[in-house]
Amino acid sequence: MNVLAMTNVQKKFGARTALDGLDLKLSSGEVFALLGPNGAGKTTTINLILGFLKADVGVVDVCGIDAALEPLRARQHIAYIPEQVALYATMSGLDNLRYFTTLAGLTLDAERSSELLTEAGLTLEAQHRPAQSYSKGMRQKVGIAIAMARSAKLLLLDEPTSGLDPSASAEFSRVVRAAADRGTAVLMATHDLYRIKELADRVGVLHRGRVAEDIDPAALDHVALEQIYMERLST
Repeated sequence: MNVLAMTNVQKKFGARTALDGLDLKLSSGEVFALLGPNGAGKTTTINLILGFLKADVGVVDVCGIDAALEPLRARQHIAYIPEQVALYATMSGLDNLRYFTTLAGLTLDAERSSELLTEAGLTLEAQHRPAQSYSKGMRQKVGIAIAMARSAKLLLLDEPTSGLDPSASAEFSRVVRAAADRGTAVLMATHDLYRIKELADRVGVLHRGRVAEDIDPAALDHVALEQIYMERLST
């Protein structure tokens, strides 16, 4: 069974068509990069998966659950990391992790919380600092740790490497790849051509409201990938 299956999904906002027959399938342990410029429909796709929006036509299925009909049940299998991860500024990374997992009905002791944050790449020293001192990359690591604690089957990432320096971007990719290796399906909405070449198993070019090209990035170099992307956007 696919972790995520979107079938002929259409979504309009007034006269503007955001998605026009989007088909997308994602299996366990797979990293799929949804590539497109701002306004291409990437965030709309994520909001449909989360059940915050309902498709005008088509089905969004998460682990066998219709996300439009049972959004709360579908979201039990999803972890979402937005472009800017919101944490409580005066609380430490450890406290933020334990707080948000408690809201999800989980109980973590300090030792397990620290283990998860370490796996996500946050140093022991940083784990005890207030989140207001964190960089974007550090906040994302807390988000990844929350996803791991919840054993999420589907991880949604919205422009995760935007604003990260090369070192932080590479570290974030390592953590995401490790999550996929543990069986988590990852959908990454991005326009970062370089990073997806190193991270994604498949790349979908989102154009005119549908996946116009489904690419194996391992078969292409960065130049060829960029050329396909630009050609699709020009049609």
